[in-house]
Amino acid sequence: MPLDQFASQLGLSELQLALGAVGVLFLIWVVIYNVRNARAKSNETEERVEPSSNTFSTEPLETAPVSVDVFNQQLGSQTIDPRIDCVIALRFNQAISGIEILEALKSWADLPIPWMVDGLHATGPQEGVWETLEANHSYLEIQLAVQLANRRGPIGVLELSDFCSRVQALAESLDAQIDMPAVNAMLDSAKELDALAAQSDILLGMNIVFDQQTWSWPHIESSLTQRGYRLNTAANSFEYMVDGKTVFRTGTLDRQAPIGQITFLLEVPVVARHLRPFELMLNEAADVAQALQGRLVDDNGVHLTENSVYIIREQLDSLYAQLDKAGIPAGSSAALRLFS
Repeated sequence: MPLDQFASQLGLSELQLALGAVGVLFLIWVVIYNVRNARAKSNETEERVEPSSNTFSTEPLETAPVSVDVFNQQLGSQTIDPRIDCVIALRFNQAISGIEILEALKSWADLPIPWMVDGLHATGPQEGVWETLEANHSYLEIQLAVQLANRRGPIGVLELSDFCSRVQALAESLDAQIDMPAVNAMLDSAKELDALAAQSDILLGMNIVFDQQTWSWPHIESSLTQRGYRLNTAANSFEYMVDGKTVFRTGTLDRQAPIGQITFLLEVPVVARHLRPFELMLNEAADVAQALQGRLVDDNGVHLTENSVYIIREQLDSLYAQLDKAGIPAGSSAALRLFS
């Protein structure tokens, strides 16, 4: 029977049928691999030899030594989050040194997507604690993760396949059991996460229009910095901050041209709700408009009324509830990564 007819009888598209087949085959592979690995370990008569202390000495190794600092910089200071990451676990029969894992991960430097790895500390006061890999620590388990979606969209099939293939090879090289979700489940999660991001990625703006006159850059800069605004690194807009974090900002301004309008912008999902960012922006915009003899309007140039403000508040409450339900509250570390 042709593939298209078979898929049609099942109520599936050819793509859905193909993805399902890939997921089933991959699951079978993981089961076979883990069974084979477990049998091999049960037949071993020699214990794993842990690297001696001179493994961490200053004497050069045969290959270039791993720079843990560079490795951690590559991964960043973020932590693995199952709400937005695909997480794959590798478990070891006995504790394995961090240096061995780091050496095995050196070949991952060319992976084109951000990824992370944490290790389950095996000994000492930190036993049982997850941490960023350290060369002189030992681990019973590691987790490798890749972010499923961000503002550029969901992770691609080829990118995810590359990541999974590298994890499989790493499991082989470290003699580890692997716990990996089905590929089609990961792709579905990425699409769902991307859909949530698309619905929630709201940039709220309000404008101060100067009808009577324009203002020079020095005058605008003086007025805003006196109110506590900070010039951004590009020196072409201003940020309003609370406790060292940007709550909202102005749009880009031309330093050389007369300024006839200032736009205030709030990236809703990346600012914590408890800061009441909309109220802060609204109050600041109203005060600045009064000080600079301007009027407050929405993106369509319509005067901002109490009714329109009420509607905005209702929409924001709905958006915050949606993010909370998804376990990604506005301003949380997960939200900052998803909306990046």
